[in-house]
Amino acid sequence: MTRKTKETEVEVSVDLDGAGRAQVATASIPRSHARLLGAALGIDITVKAKGDTHIDDHHTAEDTGIALGQAVNRRSAT
Repeated sequence: MTRKTKETEVEVSVDLDGAGRAQVATASIPRSHARLLGAALGIDITVKAKGDTHIDDHHTAEDTGIALGQAVNRRSAT
């Protein structure tokens, strides 16, 4: 799942049959949060995100959450 706005560029993938692993490449989402989410749900999560973090982390965190929700929704529907 890719989400691109004026402020951010986010790429997220999920494996719903994963082992709870997370790979995170962004300054605004702590790796520990993604690891906890993946482990709690038993899914693998990969996040690559960049954004206007020189202003604040809000846009990047929000768009990452939206893309993650869309990726899970898309995978669970198939």
